Amino acid sequence: MNSTFSTIIDLLDLEEIEKNHYRATSPSEGWQRVYGGQVLGQALVAASRTVEEDRAAHSLHGYFLRPGDTTVPILYKVERIRDGRSFTTRNVHAIQHGRAIFSMLISFQVEEEGLTHQVDMPDVPAPEDLTPEEELRAAEAKEHPELFKDWTFKEMPIDFRPIYPLSLANPKPQPPRNWAWMKVKGALPDDPRLHQCALAYLSDWSLLDTAFFPHGVSFLQDNLQTASLDHAMWFHRPFRADEWLLYVQDSPSSGGSRGINRGLIYSQDGRLVASATQEGLMRLHEAPETET
Repeated sequence: MNSTFSTIIDLLDLEEIEKNHYRATSPSEGWQRVYGGQVLGQALVAASRTVEEDRAAHSLHGYFLRPGDTTVPILYKVERIRDGRSFTTRNVHAIQHGRAIFSMLISFQVEEEGLTHQVDMPDVPAPEDLTPEEELRAAEAKEHPELFKDWTFKEMPIDFRPIYPLSLANPKPQPPRNWAWMKVKGALPDDPRLHQCALAYLSDWSLLDTAFFPHGVSFLQDNLQTASLDHAMWFHRPFRADEWLLYVQDSPSSGGSRGINRGLIYSQDGRLVASATQEGLMRLHEAPETET
């Protein structure tokens, strides 16, 4: 088992410190704040720990309230809102320094049969024919700001392969279309709930970036302030997060210093397994003056 694989397993293995209360820590990944996907995944783990095993999450809606601090643990407090015959509802608050940094409502449902349809998966190159994001970052590392040097060369717990890569150092305007293959590195246990939590982690990786594409900007710029504001997901069909998943993302609109982003997630055999939406802050400040 490699260190990257054990990291994401450890990341999603929360410590129960009291009934409905769980504690988690954050890895040192070179970020100034906690990665949003980490909080999504951990909050879903906390909620799942309080739900009967005959039901799985089918939707979640979360709000990022404050930046997370990577140097202190996160406390997850679960509220048991409703336990019905078919549906179970939980509300989770992530707390640091005595204040909520994140809040998420999750709904679980027993498995049922019903009417079925889906939007077809687009025809795209195979993941084996694409360059991993880690290699793309390393190729332009000399142009990255010093603040992001550690992140540039750090091995990530996911394999992410963009179909329409955006240069972070020299971004150019392009259509708001952000498609990529992704999966967790290493083999995960068979627990379907763990795969849902891992996909929640994956789903935040590039979604906000989609709104940057038509403007030719990237989060490496010191005059661009970005942050995830909210995140919603719907789980449609069973899947494995350690097998290739196609993330078909677009951004239909931006304005008011916010951008809205949507994503459809397909298994490699073409099944639509999940959907996601996110609104993010994309506040552009005046560029700092440089000395001549």
